[in-house]
Amino acid sequence: MPDHSTVRGAPTAGQRDFLGELGVRPIINGAGTYTMFTASLMPPEVARAMEAAARRFVRLDELHDAVGRRIAALLRCEAAMVSAGAFGALTLATAACTAGADPERIRRLPETSGMRNEVIIQKSHRFSYDHAVRNCGVSLIEVETREDLTRAVNERTAMLLFLNKNEPLGRITASEFVELGKRCGVPTLNDAAADVPPVDNLFTYTEMGFDLVAFSGGKGIRGPQGAGLLLGRADLIRAARLNTAPHSDTLGRGLKVSKEELVAMLVALELYLERDHDADWREWRVKIIGDALAGVPGVTAERFVPRIANQVPHLRIRWHPGGPPIAPDAVARRLREGEPSIELVPVPEDASSLEVASWMLEPGEAEIVARRLREIFLAARG
Repeated sequence: MPDHSTVRGAPTAGQRDFLGELGVRPIINGAGTYTMFTASLMPPEVARAMEAAARRFVRLDELHDAVGRRIAALLRCEAAMVSAGAFGALTLATAACTAGADPERIRRLPETSGMRNEVIIQKSHRFSYDHAVRNCGVSLIEVETREDLTRAVNERTAMLLFLNKNEPLGRITASEFVELGKRCGVPTLNDAAADVPPVDNLFTYTEMGFDLVAFSGGKGIRGPQGAGLLLGRADLIRAARLNTAPHSDTLGRGLKVSKEELVAMLVALELYLERDHDADWREWRVKIIGDALAGVPGVTAERFVPRIANQVPHLRIRWHPGGPPIAPDAVARRLREGEPSIELVPVPEDASSLEVASWMLEPGEAEIVARRLREIFLAARG
C-alpha cells in the first residue's frame, strides 16, 4: 500500500485507512478549489453537522425552507436555497425563468414550446458550464454591446446570463447588465461560482440588483463539495425549488440535496461569515515557496492575485535562459508522480510557467512543495 503518512489528515493508529484500502493516493493541493482535486476541505464543525443530520428523519421540503430562510437572513437577500453545486443552481435558475411555477411546464422541460426559451449572454461570457443553462432546452443568444442586448430582447427572452469572472472581457459591466435587465423586464442571473473570497461578494451582487446569483458551496466557503447556493428573488427561488427534488417529475429531480448537505452548508456559511478573513490572507503561504526558489539560477517567483475568480495569493514560477533545462509539464508530472503527490494549477495563465494557489495548502505543506520544486530544478541542472 502507498505511504499516506506524509499528507496531513492521514489516519492515526486504530483508524481505518479508506484511501489506502482503495489504493487511492491523497494529494497536496497546490492547485486551488478545482472539482477534479475535490475542491476544499470541510472544517470539523461542518463534518460533525453532516453526521448529526444523518441520524434523524425530516420532511425534506420543511428543512429546505428553514435552511433557505436562515441563509437569506445571513446574506441579507430576499430568498435563498441550497443547490446541487453551482452547476445545479444555474440549471434551476434557468428552469425557474423558463417554466416558472407552472406544473404543466415544469413537467415538460426541457421541451420548451410556448415558453420563454431564449437566454441572452455576452459572446465573451460563453463558457463550458453554460451547459447547465442549455440543459433546460433554451437557446443562448450571443450579444456584444448594450445596443445588441436591447435589440435581442423579445417575447421569447427568459433570462439574461452573466459570467462574473469574465466581466473584464465583456463590453457590458455587471451594473449595466442589471440596469438593462430591469429596463427590459427580464430576470438577470450572475454565475459567481468561484468568486468567494472576498466574503463581500456574497452580498455585492444581490445588492447590485441581480435577480439570481449562483455560488459554489464547496470552494471558498468550504461546505460540502456537492452543494451550492442560489440567492435572489423570492418568486424565482420558489420556482427553482418546484423544479427539483423532492418533486418527482421535474428536470432537476437528479439535482438532489440531502438533509446532511443542507445542514452542513448552513454551518459552513455561518463559520465562513465569522472568520477573520484578514488573518486568512496573511496566512496563505506562497512566500515560503518563493523564498525557497530564490537561490535557483534562472528561476523567478512572483506573487499575484487573480482579479476576480479564486481571488487569493498565488505564486507564478518562471525560468529563463540559463535556467533549469526542464519543461513546465515535466515538472508538474514529477510533482504528481512523487511522494507525496502534489498538484499545481492545471492551466496557468502563462503556459511557460507554473502556478501555485496557496489557499488549499494545509500547515506544513508549503514547505513540502518548496522542497520538492527546488529538488526538481536543481536535479535538472545536473
